[in-house]
Amino acid sequence: MRLTLKVVDASGTVLSHASADDEVFLVYRSEYAQGDRIMVEAAESGHIDLSLDAGMPPARVFMAGTDFSLPIPFGLTRKTYPPQAFLGNLHRISACRVHAQEASIRRNLAFNPFDHHDNRMLFPHASANVETRGEAVFAARNAIDGEKANTDHGFWPYTSWGINQDPAATLNLAFGRPVLIDQVTLYLRADFPHDAWWNEASLTFSDGYILTIPLIKSGAAQVFPMPARTVEWVRLHDLKKADDPSPFPALTQFEVWGVDVC
Repeated sequence: MRLTLKVVDASGTVLSHASADDEVFLVYRSEYAQGDRIMVEAAESGHIDLSLDAGMPPARVFMAGTDFSLPIPFGLTRKTYPPQAFLGNLHRISACRVHAQEASIRRNLAFNPFDHHDNRMLFPHASANVETRGEAVFAARNAIDGEKANTDHGFWPYTSWGINQDPAATLNLAFGRPVLIDQVTLYLRADFPHDAWWNEASLTFSDGYILTIPLIKSGAAQVFPMPARTVEWVRLHDLKKADDPSPFPALTQFEVWGVDVC
């Protein structure tokens, strides 16, 4: 698989690039500017191990198309990323092809720290019908960024999906291809007493299966094994708030465990 990495500015000018078969590294020796973005191009769809900044965790992701673009975060969006990420004048970016037998290892299929609102190519991808005040620190992507610290809120590493007190809030998680899943794990935000919590939620899967799960007031992992099933997406909905004075339940992390369907 031919892989290409680029740093592109706001006008579309390529500032730096590198290409190679199966594994590619790009070292960018300059500070990022407003409007810059990192582009990942692949000759075909497939799994890749991706590292877009040394200050962020690498991730095994699925490219459903042939190109993905990550805007370099500035302003309030930066609050959702590690403070050391994307700073300075020396950046190492890498991408490596993952073969089918490697992709079939059981893992959290919902992990993608590079997800963002406009992403339609790099999976998994999270989206929601509501996010608290439209703020980045409460965006759906935060539920799959791998950050599990949950005793505070509003900045990294305490990122979360906030529902703006909307009982009809839903979060959609798309995998971009069929996957075989057998477990769902939720980490509720636990900034008590600021936070409330849900005592029940439902999950609807792309094959029509609905799973209703009980939840408790806890910041620990709440694990729900399930019969293995092949799906392409899952929706979290019908979030039942517990009887608590706080109006602010939120979700820190949403994990879905399983393997790729080879």
